[in-house]
Amino acid sequence: MAKTVLKNILQILIILIFNNFLAQKNPEKLPKNTVNDTISKKDTIVVKKESLEDILRTKAEDQRRDVQKKMTYLNKKAQVKYQDMQIDADYISIDDDKNLIYARGKLDSLGKIIEPVITTQAGKKYETNEFSYNTKTRQAIAFNARTEESEGVIIAKKTKKYNDSVFAMRNADYTTDEYFIKKKDTAADYFMRASNIKLIKTKNKSQIVTGPIQMYIERVPTPLIMPFAILPFSAKRAAGILIPSFGEREDVGFYLNGIGYYQPIGEHFDMKVLADIYTKGSWNLRPQMNYLKKYRYSGTFTADVGTMVRGIKGLDNYTKNSTYRITWNHTQDTKANPFLTFAASVDMVSTKFYNNPLNNNYIFNQNVLNTQQNSTVTLTKRFLKLPVTITGTASYSQNFATGLADLRLPQMNVAINQFYLLKSKTGVRQGLLENITINTGFNLTNFVTTQENELFTKAMWDKMQTGLKNNIAIGTNTTLAKYFTFSLSANVDNALTTKTLNRFYDPVKNVVVDEIDKNLTGYSTFTSTASLQTTLFGMLKFKKGSSIEAIRHMMTPSIGFTYSPDFSSPNFGYYRNYYNANGALTPYSIFEKGIVGSPSSGMVGALGFNIGNNIEMKVKSKKDSTGVKKVKLFESLNLSGNYNFAAKDHPWSVLTINGQSSFFNNKLSVNTSLSLDPYKIIFIPGQDTGIRTEQFGSFSVQGFNIQLSYPLSSELFGEKTDYAKKYSSKGEVRNEKYYFDDDHYARFDQAWTLNVNANYAYSRSLTRLGTKIASVGLDGSIKLTPYWNINGSTHYDMVTKQLAYTRIGFSRDQRSFTINFNWVPFGQYKVYDFFIGIKANILSDALKYKDRSFTQPGAPF
Repeated sequence: MAKTVLKNILQILIILIFNNFLAQKNPEKLPKNTVNDTISKKDTIVVKKESLEDILRTKAEDQRRDVQKKMTYLNKKAQVKYQDMQIDADYISIDDDKNLIYARGKLDSLGKIIEPVITTQAGKKYETNEFSYNTKTRQAIAFNARTEESEGVIIAKKTKKYNDSVFAMRNADYTTDEYFIKKKDTAADYFMRASNIKLIKTKNKSQIVTGPIQMYIERVPTPLIMPFAILPFSAKRAAGILIPSFGEREDVGFYLNGIGYYQPIGEHFDMKVLADIYTKGSWNLRPQMNYLKKYRYSGTFTADVGTMVRGIKGLDNYTKNSTYRITWNHTQDTKANPFLTFAASVDMVSTKFYNNPLNNNYIFNQNVLNTQQNSTVTLTKRFLKLPVTITGTASYSQNFATGLADLRLPQMNVAINQFYLLKSKTGVRQGLLENITINTGFNLTNFVTTQENELFTKAMWDKMQTGLKNNIAIGTNTTLAKYFTFSLSANVDNALTTKTLNRFYDPVKNVVVDEIDKNLTGYSTFTSTASLQTTLFGMLKFKKGSSIEAIRHMMTPSIGFTYSPDFSSPNFGYYRNYYNANGALTPYSIFEKGIVGSPSSGMVGALGFNIGNNIEMKVKSKKDSTGVKKVKLFESLNLSGNYNFAAKDHPWSVLTINGQSSFFNNKLSVNTSLSLDPYKIIFIPGQDTGIRTEQFGSFSVQGFNIQLSYPLSSELFGEKTDYAKKYSSKGEVRNEKYYFDDDHYARFDQAWTLNVNANYAYSRSLTRLGTKIASVGLDGSIKLTPYWNINGSTHYDMVTKQLAYTRIGFSRDQRSFTINFNWVPFGQYKVYDFFIGIKANILSDALKYKDRSFTQPGAPF
């Protein structure tokens, strides 16, 4: 037993001595603490030491081991793998004593790095010129490191990795330029430069925290300098500070716009609070809440509350106005509940809100021209087995010109779907009886017109009117003599209201007094109509040698007789009389100022007519495959009027002619209307208001309107050029691709659009001269280059001979960001707006630059 043990010890000693001898003879080929790899002579495996927590694997075309200095040197296509990290470089050294791994990129003949060190860890790739990593402390230092995060990349002169979660960077640039990230370009079109950046990574997200940071465009510094920035990189929502834009406006001074904070609230809500601050005392607060529940509903609530200060306190030009705007939009998914739907579109503003805009977007969007604002909240109930739809509505309408507001709260409509009164005997409805249909429903309304400051006060409730209306419509039709359609219809209206009118003349005050009586009163009215219509066709053919083959005329004449009794008759009790200032007995309706309307006065026994026309022309055309092209002379040309047999005077109504047509391949659209009074109007000398006589046949023009619209574009004036076939030379400047002709001029499509609108309107009535309205409007855009665009619009009033609203805009697509400039040079609001915005989602709201100027009405621009 002792001999066996002694024999084994001697064998071990001989092996150790032999290995030591080989190591001293060729220390570079067999480094200390290594074993040979039988697969590759270039690959080695370092035996695990206490300072290492995993096996250190190395590979290179040339590697050397310095035993005395405990150093390993790897040259040419060097690679080190340790835990989840892999380093690929042209040169790598490993210091066993200091636990350091140093890597350097490939050098050219002048000592410049031409290929970077690539470090991959946890699926993330980093590019550096030089890289140093401590295997014991897990800290690293990198020079000229390139780190890609989310949609952007960070390039820092010096980066220190404290651990797997925290990276500190000095003199770093951050950009989201896609071309630069993909190395299609050596220079970013923009970047944000900071002296200090900290990159913080966690399991679910990462973020950048910077000190002072400045935006550079094409390597040129811009005025956008922020004291700090926080950029979160996460698929989940994260709270954070929203960076403002800044600028100057003449009327309100220097400003910060949009400084605020974003905060997600649970799974379905988030909130953003923005503030606008101005040096001359104006301020604005804009909270916004969004909510979303998939397949159920979504909505947004916003408020805009502020104070506009103009001028200098103590001077005549000083004004101070408080304004507000509250909006709420709610949409229910159609699949959530088809039998109960809720929708809201609420937009309530103060009367002077658009006259004191703290947001220039209201000027560019022409919201400052708004004269009315409407809000509606609707709840609709449907039934599976009942043909009934119930709709509840609350609406609010503001008129900025009068300062009055219309409120309907609540309003309910019950609609019963149309149904046939009788069943069909054969399955195919025939005759007047089987085609009888009935439509009916109820409408309950609470309505009030009041001042803004009276909302929901006692004064408003006292003026509130309540009305209930029911309409029953009965109709039927049948075919007569194959070519005629005969129709019968009757309408019955029933109404109830809580307030009626009592009118009398006060001789003491010499005024007509209207008193409102609070009592429940109603009325019923009915009308009946019988009509007959048909369709006639006519064709005029031309000789074979003519370029016009035929003209086709389709006429749709119809006549109808309408009857309704005189509801102003004393028998109904809907009308009363009072003596006016001249002592004349004057009738009035007790429902005149009510919400349910007034019954008509005077008997109606009118025969109405309408003649519809459609005229088309067929012409020869070589461009058309059939050899024939249709040209519409009149898409519609209608003549309508009526004769009232029951009228005591002026039985003929005003005749109306309406026409619609299009020309130049349906590009030029023309709409016209003409009103003719068949009775002669005479004027007393010195009077501008005429008297309508009973003399028939004059047909004086009472109104005329014509509207023209012509959309022009580059496509209408030539075919699109195939530049690849026409020009052989091709090049690229940044991300703009061009083709070049023999003279080296760039060739590309310069697409443009120009919409021309013209309107002329004349109205006269009983006046001597009448009034005219005439204007011409232009709205278009042109692309100077594939990424430069100019757009604008203007309107010229031909009556006042002045330019109305005019806007000019320039926009530039700069790969990863956009530049926009808008200018309103004329009118009450003269303003320019300059905007730079980053396209990347992570920076779309955080990084932008705005410069604005605003001049007071009448001030020189």
